[in-house]
Amino acid sequence: MELEVKGRNISLTEALERYATEKVERIAKFFDDGNSVSRAEVELIHERNPAISEPEVADTTLFINGAVLKAREASADMYASIDLMADKLERQVRRYRGRQLDRWHGQRERHLQEETPQPVVIEEEAEEIETRIVRTKQFQMKPMSPEEAAMQMELLDHSFFVFTSADTGEVNVVYRRRDGNYGLIEPAR
Repeated sequence: MELEVKGRNISLTEALERYATEKVERIAKFFDDGNSVSRAEVELIHERNPAISEPEVADTTLFINGAVLKAREASADMYASIDLMADKLERQVRRYRGRQLDRWHGQRERHLQEETPQPVVIEEEAEEIETRIVRTKQFQMKPMSPEEAAMQMELLDHSFFVFTSADTGEVNVVYRRRDGNYGLIEPAR
């Protein structure tokens, strides 16, 4: 596993770097069975704004076979932030592993029953809001099913997820609806 620990607005001591590394490596050991963590990025940040009561932030991203898990926690002490971040990341890893097993069992049952559920397409009108772009992100989109995309969205704790459909090769969006269900946006053909 490639592990990078960076500091922003903080002098990164050897002890701090070692502590963060040990915590992330301990979590990466959950993936001994072929699902491997290919890369991990840890960023330790000190927020300079005096109005922020918890200025010590630990932000970690794990890249696992195309899936991405993120955890960000803040407190008044950097070691405490790293502990909180590691706990959150461990919960996400356990949830990810559980969903992987559930998905595997579900695919096996569907294969046996030869039933495939059809995704529900929901269209909602977008409101006209004047906005400005303050941040741009780029990421690789591996082809996946809408169910995989929904799982990835939940693991990242986002309200939507953009992905390439494994069936059509087109860009799709899965999103969480207010009623707790999911919606799928596909381009019109």
